[in-house]
Amino acid sequence: MLELLNNPISTCSQKVRLTLYEKGLAFTNTRIDFRKKEHLTPEYLALNPDGVVPTLLHDGQPVCDSSVIMEYLDEVFPEVPLSPATPLGRAKMRKWLRFIEEVPTAAIRIPSFNKVFIRHRRELSEADLAKDTEARTLRRTFYAEMGRHGFSDARLDEFLERLRETVTRMDRALDGQAWLCGDRLTLADFCVVPTIDRMRDLGLAGLWDGLPQFDRWWTAIQSRPAFAQTYAPGSRVSDIYDDLKEPA
Repeated sequence: MLELLNNPISTCSQKVRLTLYEKGLAFTNTRIDFRKKEHLTPEYLALNPDGVVPTLLHDGQPVCDSSVIMEYLDEVFPEVPLSPATPLGRAKMRKWLRFIEEVPTAAIRIPSFNKVFIRHRRELSEADLAKDTEARTLRRTFYAEMGRHGFSDARLDEFLERLRETVTRMDRALDGQAWLCGDRLTLADFCVVPTIDRMRDLGLAGLWDGLPQFDRWWTAIQSRPAFAQTYAPGSRVSDIYDDLKEPA
């Protein structure tokens, strides 16, 4: 029995859903409502003390951290493998996973909050703003720096440069091979997909202009059934916030 406690627009939730759908695993898709702060309730924190999504329940036992969940699923359900067959190949995949976690996964949060989520904090009283920040467990410092007005232009430019570095590095790696780790789709590819999709959703697709190998990879990713299943209506910030929608 698999249950994924997650949110449709959460990029970390999306990479786990991609993995589940690609492997053809049946699971209960349980929505955690951010607006109701369900990820900060005592019941949820008992499962995931970090107060973030997703959390996987496997026969009732929690598995936390999205990349850990991806590797766990590939280990426990190996019938559709998403890791290279050799130790060296798996080491290369894990190097990509660490880079993706440290660089683009962190970087996309800055434009996401500046353009989208900061609106929910602007009108809070000082007391409510402090209370909201204090409740954030793992990301308390992040929320404190963000405040009610978002991150500075200098911080935004810094993280946009990290996103550009990511797609440029991917373009180089994809020269002569179909996927990040060779000819087999792996967890590394799915790990970065939500960041790329969020970039596009925020109007940042221009960051990969002039990168033909990356563009080929992105087209191939979008053609997979798991991509369509993961990005059902309501899974993007532009599905929720009208000001982000492209003009008709």
